[in-house]
Amino acid sequence: MQSISAITPENFEAQALELFKYQFEHNAVYGEFCRLLKRTPAVVKELGHIPFLPVELFKNHEVKCGDFTPEKTFTSSTTSGNVPSRHHVRSIARYEKVYTLGLEREYGPLADWTIIALLPSYLERDGSSLVHMAEGMIKASSDERSGFYLYQYDELNTLLRELQQEKKPTLLLGVTFGLLDFAEALENGSIAGGAIAFEQLRVMETGGMKGRRKELIRAEVHEVLKHAFPKSPIDSEYGMTELLSQAYLKDSGLFSCPPWMRVYTRDIADPLGTPRRDGSRGALNIIDLANRDSCAFLAISDSGRVFENGTFEVYGRVDHSEIRGCNLMISL
Repeated sequence: MQSISAITPENFEAQALELFKYQFEHNAVYGEFCRLLKRTPAVVKELGHIPFLPVELFKNHEVKCGDFTPEKTFTSSTTSGNVPSRHHVRSIARYEKVYTLGLEREYGPLADWTIIALLPSYLERDGSSLVHMAEGMIKASSDERSGFYLYQYDELNTLLRELQQEKKPTLLLGVTFGLLDFAEALENGSIAGGAIAFEQLRVMETGGMKGRRKELIRAEVHEVLKHAFPKSPIDSEYGMTELLSQAYLKDSGLFSCPPWMRVYTRDIADPLGTPRRDGSRGALNIIDLANRDSCAFLAISDSGRVFENGTFEVYGRVDHSEIRGCNLMISL
């Protein structure tokens, strides 16, 4: 298996098949799942035949390759009474390399940015992969003003206006309900100054209402944020506890994956059918070749469309799914 930085569209399928064989042999949960489906390396000869493991198995099974002591176990946030997913990470340095490569591919060196993380609720629990990523982004920034915010909207407002005067490239990374609360405080005058017209600011929402607000589709979220930040691109991050990699949507467009990650749709009525990238709507399958030590082939319960060039849209959870953290997943 090559380094993820060496994976290209031309060698992706070969790398995926190699990793499938490795995980079939070394991941007891995934291997048993494949055997039950009669999808073994002896018969799987092309990418479209690789089975996708239901992501819900991370809740009640140790989905990992071999017997190792994880350096970190990331856990999903949950609504009351639900079981969190657990992703056992063999090497935290590997996770940090993966998210840094993905971010800098889209945004350039993190050192050039002031990083502001508005992550209420995530900072109030342990085990969040998003918080760990944000910590690393803040450390990589060369601006000592980079940091975390919970509910200190007045202080955040003051800092953003200071950075606006300096025309300092700034990334405001926030859980969706936190960004919406801040945007509405700017709009209704409970925070002084009104909308922040800051061209060098990018606003990135990470999903997640966590029961704090009515669920909105992404276009509605971006419309609210655009009123509060009228000169700023509105971006989105798509990731989850069970993945090491993230996809990014820039300026309210479509999500794009790094070269080592791909998204497909599957027919909800035929989950073992060939995964598609033809613009048709379905539930999502994800290949994350960075997930070498857990499972790289995951069936999730968000619905969306994936296009021929690999870009994709996400619409929300499949019917009868539970709300959990950043994503909305089927309860099994």
